[in-house]
Amino acid sequence: MKKVQGNRETACLPVGRGTANSLPVAIQGYEGSFHQVAARSFFGKQVEILPCATFTEVIKEASSKKNTRGGIMAIENSIAGSILPNYNLLQKSNLYVSGEVYLQIDQHLMVNPGVKISDIKEVHSHPMALLQCTGYLNKHAWRLVETEDTALSAKHVHQRKSKHIAAVAGSLAAELFGLKIISPSIHDVKNNYTRFLVLQQKETEVEGANKASINFHTDHAKGSLAKVLSLIADAGVNLSKLQSFPIAGSQFKYGFHADLEFDHLNQYNDVMKELKMRTAFLRVLGVYKKGKFNK
Repeated sequence: MKKVQGNRETACLPVGRGTANSLPVAIQGYEGSFHQVAARSFFGKQVEILPCATFTEVIKEASSKKNTRGGIMAIENSIAGSILPNYNLLQKSNLYVSGEVYLQIDQHLMVNPGVKISDIKEVHSHPMALLQCTGYLNKHAWRLVETEDTALSAKHVHQRKSKHIAAVAGSLAAELFGLKIISPSIHDVKNNYTRFLVLQQKETEVEGANKASINFHTDHAKGSLAKVLSLIADAGVNLSKLQSFPIAGSQFKYGFHADLEFDHLNQYNDVMKELKMRTAFLRVLGVYKKGKFNK
């Protein structure tokens, strides 16, 4: 399969009409992307989005009270694992995590209405999406063209009214751009989920909160991390995520991002009191409600 680079397109322009007097939500990607699907899942179908080309731009725009009411940012994938640069962006920002969305990533082959499989000569999509669909795509002698975004590929197929180019993207892109899904669910691994964080500019009290994201450093003494982990376990709190990061400027010393799941806020508050006494640095990134798995 031959791969070439496709066209690029700038972003960070509002898309769609939200509810009255509402600001958009910053997302990475373009109209019809999986980030927009995640935004709709959390805020509702009518949410207005502000597409951004990079995650750095998402953080910048999500931090602007003038431009947005927050943002949506992918943080990990069930196949690829953690998106480490995004953890660093979150830690350096002043944003708070107010929720999360687990979204099943289904990739579909789509074309303009009337185009048949036998008409296709090229398939355009993001390189990761093409890689996720290798098993299906290898069965055909199509030229694969790498682009910067799945949804943008679908948009270009629509705009060019192409009769010989297909795109690999999600179902929302097909819906928005009037494309026909000619081969659904062509990805190799069917159980593929991405976790998205909902980011807002101020800390808010979330009804029914049962999860928290924190960042902490120990004093790096022997066994200090083990003591912290034991404290969390003894409190009956589930440590669902632990990610280490080098502390800038140190000699191989590490800080940690942790996701904690608990039954009630009193349980969380009690363990946090203990953690404050056992850690050299502790920052609460957000207390929110655990997300459900969405298809």
